[in-house]
Amino acid sequence: MKQGCLHLYYGDGKGKTTAAVGLCVRACGAGLRCGFLQFLKGRPTAERAPLETLGVWVLAPATGPRFWFEMDEAEKQVCRNVSAAALQEAAARMADLDLLVLDEVLDAEELGILPAGLLQEIVQKRPEALELVLTGHSCPEQLAASAHYITRFLAEKHPYDKGLDARRGIEY
Repeated sequence: MKQGCLHLYYGDGKGKTTAAVGLCVRACGAGLRCGFLQFLKGRPTAERAPLETLGVWVLAPATGPRFWFEMDEAEKQVCRNVSAAALQEAAARMADLDLLVLDEVLDAEELGILPAGLLQEIVQKRPEALELVLTGHSCPEQLAASAHYITRFLAEKHPYDKGLDARRGIEY
């Protein structure tokens, strides 16, 4: 590819990570070199092993088993440090990839987990041919302005509403 595009998958609906995984699978099938970095995933997710089997570089830094809002300040600082280091590692690998997914990076940025401006800087400095996918709940204006694809996931109905917990292989 001569021109890589920026994708934003955002919203409160299910399917952002699933869509990004699907794009990785498709890209691998076309012989592209792919990377997949997950933020804020405290427990192992079922997509990691299959992606690795396909040859995708996968990084899911251990940020602890609790959600951000459940962490104390010391745990939050560890999460900040680990997340920033992981994003820097992904940025260092961009030149060797055709597709890079930064899963839940929009949430990590919105929560102040990543250093201010780091994501925007990485987006701006990415190699011209790199396809870059960012997922999360929000769609920041400064990123939307430079995005080629913006897909909003809207929850109209979800089992969580009826008290059904997340299920391995479906939600994670």
